[in-house]
Amino acid sequence: MSAPIVTIAGGVGAARFLTGLLQVVPARDCTAIVNVGDDVELHGLWVSPDLDTVTYTLAGAIDPERGWGLAGETWTAMEALSRYGGITWFNLGDRDLATHLYRTQRRREGASLSEVTSEIVRAWGLALHVLPVTDDRVETRVTLADTGDDVNFQEYFVKHRHGVPVRDVRFAGVADARPGPGVVESIAGAAAIVIAPSNPLVSIAPVLAVPGVRDAVAARRDHTVAVSPIVGGAALKGPADRMLVELGHESSVLGIARLYCDLASVLVIDGVDAEHAAAVEQLGLRCIVTDTIMKSPERAAALARTVVAAAGV
Repeated sequence: MSAPIVTIAGGVGAARFLTGLLQVVPARDCTAIVNVGDDVELHGLWVSPDLDTVTYTLAGAIDPERGWGLAGETWTAMEALSRYGGITWFNLGDRDLATHLYRTQRRREGASLSEVTSEIVRAWGLALHVLPVTDDRVETRVTLADTGDDVNFQEYFVKHRHGVPVRDVRFAGVADARPGPGVVESIAGAAAIVIAPSNPLVSIAPVLAVPGVRDAVAARRDHTVAVSPIVGGAALKGPADRMLVELGHESSVLGIARLYCDLASVLVIDGVDAEHAAAVEQLGLRCIVTDTIMKSPERAAALARTVVAAAGV
């Protein structure tokens, strides 16, 4: 099989799905369009958490316990920074710092985020295409329900440990953003588009919010398959279930179906939610029930095979 597959990707869930997809589809035929709303500038460095999580995971270098950062990491720089009272709530490991130093250097030299990402991906020996959804600055901002504070996503997710309720999510700068090089073209030319099992509100939505991207995916609805990140009413990792409820959605496969029914023609759900399959299909989606919990590379590959087959590739 040699057919281009595009994955709309956030962080951990998307990265795990992609590990399975690369066992099924040649890497040269895989493109990941990745969220950049989580990007943050810290210590004068440009940090792109979702791009790095995808890269490190596919390179086999991710810390398996945390799901982010590099395995075997040390924290000498952060320990030294704490001496001066610097910002340490967002931990950057010593080896991970090299990625951010390089990204920041290249951007200051005039390279785009897309160019730098390609350089980093190739340096890790990866052959798939990893595309930031935009080279422009788009920042996910979260309004905290209790205080009304408007904070960067990383402050909500890391500093507050995503343990506080939210009132609103917005994507600052997105109205003026343009899709990155190859983003719309890869969607238009793909044999299949996959919406990865990532948080729909803060991992997938910032990608779709970039002008032109949602329309490009909607135009390929018949070839788009979404994988539910909600299993048995809960998120496997992160705050997606709580955020869905707090922002007026339903934390269930039906809630996911309602969010994606105009974008995808197929929704893949886990076996524990099989009882909801008929209700999903009433929303206009073909529903496929399978094991969506990617506990091993083998299970990730099995899920990817199911998704690719559902797309008719």
